[in-house]
Amino acid sequence: MSNKQKIVTSLWFGNNAEEAVNFYISVFPDSRIKQVSRFGPGGHMPEGSLLSASFELNGVEFMALNGAPAGFSETASLMVSCDSQEEIDAYWQKLSTGGEEGQCGWLKDKFGLSWQIVPSMLGEMMSGGDTARTSRVVNAFLQMKKFDIRALEAAYGA
Repeated sequence: MSNKQKIVTSLWFGNNAEEAVNFYISVFPDSRIKQVSRFGPGGHMPEGSLLSASFELNGVEFMALNGAPAGFSETASLMVSCDSQEEIDAYWQKLSTGGEEGQCGWLKDKFGLSWQIVPSMLGEMMSGGDTARTSRVVNAFLQMKKFDIRALEAAYGA
């Protein structure tokens, strides 16, 4: 049986895919560029510029493409599950720099790609079956941009 990832997220950038890939692999541990192809002469992009790249972020495979027009929306995002406030803070700071902070753990990076930076225990808090607890947690995170684990725990335990 092959251990090749069967489903790969493909990200289409306008003309800055190489910059984006290099940025993303600098943010996440266990990340690398796997394969690169470049435009030849006569293409719609400058010769030698990145056509596509396969890369891994934290061991998960992605594909990046250069082309125009391009754009991302919040209808698709990448979610990062974090085990500590320090991890949330670090990813939030790195990925939101030059981008845009949103509500409830969402942000857009400087390339316009949407991310959700969430505490790993949020799923458990939301699926415990206690609707009063769930409502308190939801009301707490609706007031947040970047998630605050202590505030979520206080709402969950109240």
